[in-house]
Formats: sequence, C-alpha cells, structure tokens
Amino acid sequence: MLVGLAVLWPGGAPAHERTGVGFDRQTQQATVTKVESLSCESVNASGGTPTGDTSTAEGSSAQQQANGTCKRATIRIDTGKDKGRTFTEIVQPDQSRQLEQGQEVVVAYEPSAPRDLQYSVTDVNRRLPMSLLAGIFALAVVVVGRLRGVMALVALAISFLILNFFVLPAILQGSNPLVVAVVGSSAIMLIALYLCHGLSARTSVAVLGTLISLLLIGVLGSLFIDWAALTGNTDDNTGLIHGLYPTIDMSGLLLAGVIIGSLGVLDDVTVTQTSAVWELHEANPSMGWRGLYRAGIRIGRDHIASVVNTLVLAYAGAALPLLLLFSIAQSSVGTVANSELVAAEIVRTLVGSIGLVASVPVTTALAALVVSADRPGAETATAGAGTALGTGTSTGAGTGLGPAAAGARPAPARGGKGRRRRR
Repeated sequence: MLVGLAVLWPGGAPAHERTGVGFDRQTQQATVTKVESLSCESVNASGGTPTGDTSTAEGSSAQQQANGTCKRATIRIDTGKDKGRTFTEIVQPDQSRQLEQGQEVVVAYEPSAPRDLQYSVTDVNRRLPMSLLAGIFALAVVVVGRLRGVMALVALAISFLILNFFVLPAILQGSNPLVVAVVGSSAIMLIALYLCHGLSARTSVAVLGTLISLLLIGVLGSLFIDWAALTGNTDDNTGLIHGLYPTIDMSGLLLAGVIIGSLGVLDDVTVTQTSAVWELHEANPSMGWRGLYRAGIRIGRDHIASVVNTLVLAYAGAALPLLLLFSIAQSSVGTVANSELVAAEIVRTLVGSIGLVASVPVTTALAALVVSADRPGAETATAGAGTALGTGTSTGAGTGLGPAAAGARPAPARGGKGRRRRR
C-alpha cells in the first residue's frame, strides 16, 4: 500500500483552462439585496401572448411567463475582485428556485460576456445549514461513541483527505483508476479499522476479509463492465470530465466508484462478523473452529439479508429521479435495464452485493481459524491448574485445602487473542 501511494502520488491535480460549463465555472458569493415584483409581459423579449398547445410543458411555461408576475432581484457580489458590484436578474414565475431579499446565493462569473451579463445566479449558499448538520452529526457520534466516536471522526477526516489529495488528483493525472481505487481504498481501510478498533488480531482478520472481498469486487466489476460495454460516460458531468481530460479511462472510473462505494459497507460486515466469532469464543472457549464457523455463519445470514437490501435501496434512492423519468415514459423493464444509465447502476449494485455476500463466509472462516488457535494454550493452562489442585488435595491436611477446594473447577485460561478488550 505504501509503495503504491509513493509511486502513484500525483502532487496535485493538473491545471486546465476553465470552460465555463457546469461545475467548471468561476463562482463567487453574493447576497440578494432587493426583490421587486413586475409583470412578465414587460420583461419578456417577445412581448406577445404565446399561441399553441398550452397542455404541454413548454406551452404552459410560455403562458405563465407571458401572463404571470415575475421578480426582479438585485444581487450584490460579496467576494472576489468585483466585491460590492451589483447586478439584476429576472426570476420567472415557473422557476423552481425563487429568490428572496437577504438570501445568500452563489453566482457564476463569465469574464468574456458583456458586462451586464457577466454574473448570474447558479445556486443558493447552503454553508450554514450544512455546517450545522455536520456539527450535530459529530456531536451525536462523540456523545454515543465517546473515544471510539472521536477516533471514527478522525478516520473519516483522513478518508476525505486521501480521496481529495490522492485518489482524485491521481485519476486526473492519467493513472489507472482501478489501481488508484485499490490503493486508496486499502489505505482508507487500514487507517480507519486500526484507528477505530485498535491493533489486534481481531482487527487484522477484518482487514484481511475486506481485502479479499475488494479483490473479488474488482475482478467481477472489471469483467462485467467490459462485457456489458459500459463506457462510464453517461451524463453531462462525466462528459465534461472526458472533454477536459480525454486520457481518463471512463469505464475504469466507473469501476473505481464501485470499489470505493462498496468499501464502507464491507468494513461494517467484516468487523461485525469478526466480533461475533470472537464473542462466541469468549462465551465457549472449548468450541472448535467448525463450531465457531457454523454459529458465526448463522449470524452472518441475518446480516447478509439486511446489508444487501440496504445497498440496493441506497443505489435506488440515488437514481430515483432517473427511475421516475423511465416511469413517465412508460418504458418496459427490459428497456430500462438495458439503458446504460440504469445498467451501470445495476452492475454497481450487484457486483457490490456479491462482494458483501462473499465477505461473510470468508471473514467468518478466517476469524474462526485465528481465534480457535487459543484453545491449546487454554487447555494446557486448565490441565496445569487441575494438576496443582489435585496435588494440594492429596495433602489437604497440610495445605488447608478442603473438599470444596478439591471440587472447585478452575476458570479456563484464555490466550491473548481471545481476551475481551475493555471498551
């Protein structure tokens, strides 16, 4: 992992000339200082009442723009070289975003446009609610998780740093997205697991189970993305990326997203399964690895059912607007599934789910083998205690050990790997 980070370290994202399209625009912070209402007919260029079928979306929108009440907003630039400058923008009645006085917004800047058209409102400034929500999340994690919660937040911050300073720049520099995703995911996993759960045999088993599952996801993802001829260039954002950086392997980028997206759920599954096997061993140290595996896999089956459902619903929720469009078009299930937009999500979901399902028996078997290695030491310690006790009983008069002591059963000793950690 360290060698991979050193070899692939990008040293920053490559520079490019801004296109002014989509997210590749210069933006500044601004405030709406004044909003006044006026007739849409007085501000529309056509000036006349539109004709045509008003039952369509286009006709209905044109009718509203002609007869409705528009707004003229005055916006003040708050950052950048034009700080303090104002401009006006007309808000049509059918626009989804309506501006209000005092509202903080984000404006796009196009230096090549005429002066009156250089700035335009593109979004709302959401920094305050997003920051407040992040603060509530961090507080909840620390209050409930205490030290573990703090470590989890630190691991989360490190994960974002790796994504921002290694994974994304390395892909933009032209490195193989699959290799970058594997190296970056491995680094995130090792740091997160050992930081949150400590350096122990239990954590190492979870790490190994996660690595094996990630390898399976990478192999299956590469096979089916290539077989299904998924290009990864499915929307305006991916098209813009390909236009700015033509050397990026977009199908490899899709596979990298599958691996990184599956990592978080994989961590949960492998840690839970490892902990379950360790606790079973704590409850019954005499249980062999086969017994531990059978008991652990019974727990894992419940885990599989809930996790796979969670993953499918997560992807379905993310693609819900797209699914609504297909529903409106009354497309058949086969047509929807065959389109690249949906096929990419299906491959992403199913490949990730296969990796999750496979992680349960793999991690359970590894954990059972490792934790059952404590049994010989425990049995030796138990036998030694029994021998000493028997010796004491035979000389009970001299040592003061009575029948109660002779019949007592010593607690089985536990090796270092099976000892319960205080949390």
